[in-house]
Amino acid sequence: MPVGVLLAFLAYASFSVADALIKATGPGLSVFEIAFFTTSFSIIPAILTKRGERWRDIYRLHHPWLVHLRCLTAILGTACVMYAFTHIPFAEVYAIGFTTPLFVTVLSVLVLREHVALHRWVLLFISFLGVLLVIRPGLKALDTGHFIMMFGAVLGAITTTVLRHIAQKERRVSLVGLQVLYSAVVNAVLMIPSFVLPTLGQMAILLGIGLLGGIGGLLVIQACKQTPANLIAPVQYSQLIWAILFGALFFNEYPDWIAIVGMVVVVGAGLTNVLSERPRIRWKPRIFFFRIGQ
Repeated sequence: MPVGVLLAFLAYASFSVADALIKATGPGLSVFEIAFFTTSFSIIPAILTKRGERWRDIYRLHHPWLVHLRCLTAILGTACVMYAFTHIPFAEVYAIGFTTPLFVTVLSVLVLREHVALHRWVLLFISFLGVLLVIRPGLKALDTGHFIMMFGAVLGAITTTVLRHIAQKERRVSLVGLQVLYSAVVNAVLMIPSFVLPTLGQMAILLGIGLLGGIGGLLVIQACKQTPANLIAPVQYSQLIWAILFGALFFNEYPDWIAIVGMVVVVGAGLTNVLSERPRIRWKPRIFFFRIGQ
């Protein structure tokens, strides 16, 4: 197994453990308070391993409006995902999150004027049908969390599309640092009305979420340096396995056979899409609240 693929497995395992910890916090803390602490803590690994760029250059931007737009959509997407994790089954959050590539593809055509082959549209549509099998709108009650997570997937697609346009010209310290800075400020303000002082146990969990997210992001970056991106991208689907495992072990969530079939469809169509495209497509759907280098 290539070293990069192994690192990617470790990265997405880290993200999944962090997501499980987010769900474990439940309604005890508001999504804004969770986002404030975890996003702030997630920068620690980047600070400890920072190389080659200066933090004082954080505002030296080539596309300031687009950078700020990305920060806004990332912050809103963070809140959506955290709300979903604390209100709907673990695996369903991931399944809906994997619709992000569909929205990315639509935006790439409308905004970036990219050509998308017919087979990719077909595979993305099949993947969407798989999501419908998981959540089954009309056949079972949908929670507000389902709709909020779908909106989060749209926001994740906007974030990714903007990044594809600006990533080659902007400093990583700007892309990472500004998102964390703005997230801390915005969530600090929004959490004030419902602020609850975290217990030591809750603070330890929040620290763990942040560190796992930050370390996972660095592992993804290193994995992409070690191994071609087309081998890294499919590894993210391992998160559905972690979702089923953690959901059953810790949250008493057991998807039925129809949901499992839907997940298989999502994974199968997604893997085929990633592995069949030339040149290789590069996307990372937003599943965890913050991905360094996304």
